[in-house]
Amino acid sequence: MRSATKGFITILTGLYSFQDCIHFLAAVRKFHQEPIIILIDRVPIILHPLLTAFKNVTLKPAPAHENTVLSSRYAKLALYESSEFEQTIYLDSDICLLSDINDVFEGLDEYDFLITEDVQPAIAKATNLLRGNQLEILPHVLEILQAAGLPLKADSIQYNGGFIAFRKTEKTKMFFDEFKQYFEIVKNNQDQLLLKDQGAFASAIASTEPKIKILPPTYNYMSKWQDAYQIDTPIKVLHCTYPYRPQYAKNITRSLYTRVFDKLAQVFIPNQLTNPWRKK
Repeated sequence: MRSATKGFITILTGLYSFQDCIHFLAAVRKFHQEPIIILIDRVPIILHPLLTAFKNVTLKPAPAHENTVLSSRYAKLALYESSEFEQTIYLDSDICLLSDINDVFEGLDEYDFLITEDVQPAIAKATNLLRGNQLEILPHVLEILQAAGLPLKADSIQYNGGFIAFRKTEKTKMFFDEFKQYFEIVKNNQDQLLLKDQGAFASAIASTEPKIKILPPTYNYMSKWQDAYQIDTPIKVLHCTYPYRPQYAKNITRSLYTRVFDKLAQVFIPNQLTNPWRKK
């Protein structure tokens, strides 16, 4: 097995996810000592030391935009060039590890990507990507996405972009180049498409065909959709999702530091429940 540098990346654009990110860092550091890069935008510099208080954390500027959701989307498109590692695990900042995920790094010795399917994997049923009444648009999802210019088919899969493990190869570079182009299509069709990256991600997978491994939902378990899963193994990655927060897993992230921070956050830090950009 060839040696490789390994590390994590997350994204923090705006203060709405700041408390989430503190718990994310605490959870990763409970199980891993690899370096962590945070792509950051619209967070006052005075707060940066609260993030770098965790060992081996580097802050890099995310693409700036007043719409913090769009900024986070652009940051995800830039993961390949932003990563300093041969093997990278990207996790949304509202994720809490419940165990180590060394096996994911090991999988990157063989695969270009290790990813998880969305809770609703069929693109043809992905009403979550479109504007409008879900019942009315359900029969037309695929034709709307195709008409916009996305190369999706009836058997295309929607992946959850909150967990993306990748290695540096020509194929993954090609994937991220395509990912950017397809996201521009999404952004330019805001009359019909929501500002989400899953459609562009699925399109880039379909067009570049990297070597991928699909991990079970225990690697991207979303509390909000717990009734949709049928699992019989321990959850490794808890994706807390709006409006369920990482503080849900305080038995993992609890420390004097996080307890004090959480008390202050109630007064000084807004959270995703009040994020106006989620409605745009």
